[in-house]
Amino acid sequence: MSFLHEKQSRCYFLFLSCFCTLMLAFFVLCAGIQTREAKKLLLRQEQTAASYLLEQGISEDITAAAFKNSELTEEGVRLLEKSGRTDSTPFWLLPPARRAAVLYLTAALLGGLGFGGILMGVSAFFLHRRELLYQKAAGRIAEFAEGSFARHLPRNETGTLYQLFASVDELAMALQSKSESEQKAKEFLKDMISDISHQLKTPLAALNMYAEIILDEPDNPPLVEEFSGKSLISLARMEQLILSLLKVMRLDAGNIRFEQKLCTVSELVSRGIAELITRAKQEEKQILINGDPGEQILCDLEWTGEAIGNLVKNALDHTEAGGTIEIAWERSLAMLRLSVADNGSGILPEDIHHIFKRFYRSKSSAHTQGIGLGLPLAKSIIEGQGGILSLQSTPGKGTTFIISFLTEP
Repeated sequence: MSFLHEKQSRCYFLFLSCFCTLMLAFFVLCAGIQTREAKKLLLRQEQTAASYLLEQGISEDITAAAFKNSELTEEGVRLLEKSGRTDSTPFWLLPPARRAAVLYLTAALLGGLGFGGILMGVSAFFLHRRELLYQKAAGRIAEFAEGSFARHLPRNETGTLYQLFASVDELAMALQSKSESEQKAKEFLKDMISDISHQLKTPLAALNMYAEIILDEPDNPPLVEEFSGKSLISLARMEQLILSLLKVMRLDAGNIRFEQKLCTVSELVSRGIAELITRAKQEEKQILINGDPGEQILCDLEWTGEAIGNLVKNALDHTEAGGTIEIAWERSLAMLRLSVADNGSGILPEDIHHIFKRFYRSKSSAHTQGIGLGLPLAKSIIEGQGGILSLQSTPGKGTTFIISFLTEP
């Protein structure tokens, strides 16, 4: 009986058990009293009859034998019928039966009213408390429906009803989580649309201006060639911006599933810097690699390589000609650390805590390349695989980004 796990139901069931026991005892007592009174009435009737017979001169032997006799005779039955005592005679015309009936009916009526009143009162109290509990639960559920999850359903007792309340609470928590996720998604989409429109505004304005210049000077080949090249640069910047934004959005939305597999760190680094070696040579900068070529790491080769490429690209953006970018790795007891260090301009102290924000550009980076998405993208990729991306920087001396991956000892 699972309903007995609930305190209120258990108390009510205990009351019903006690109530039924008391009611049974009461009716047993009434039956005993009725039996005793019936015996008294019968004895009184026999005493009255005996007294009358003796007064009429009937001998004691015959009188005693009359009360001991158990056989019926037609003469006796007819005699009683003549005096109005038959099976169809109403009980109230028979004084002994009338007195017994009045006594029993009075006791039954009082007992029924008493026990009925107690049962109705306790049941009404129990149902009233249940009604209050249901009203309270309905109020909480109405708050859940309106999006307010500050208060919970009663869960301080055991029983099926409170298990139901707990399940509803869990459902409300799931709805709250979903609502918060949807709100975050809306805010994220709003911010991304704002960021995209803001970032595309400059190259689009430039493209519009270049197109107007080309249209105004169609007979000036050098000018057309110059602004056509600038248009291509703006288009490439827009393409890079859009691709980076799409990657960031997919990572933030959790739509990227990293396919981790074992690979060598040297292969990972080579993939990350493959498209940057030519740029480094053109800008007279040197990329150095230092680490055990056979060292292995469990990661998504493509995405992690892109994260390393973004760190190296950031280092190239902030390093002058003749500068050096060093990529090094080493394994400790339970961790592999990969660092990308440069001897460039470094990061100002006031910019350290904002460096991984999307589109953040410090004042010292105003004249450098980049759109402010490489570092946030790298951080999302590394942390999405359970790693940590941190940095150390000294203004005027350079910056070191450190990727840490936990490995099995």
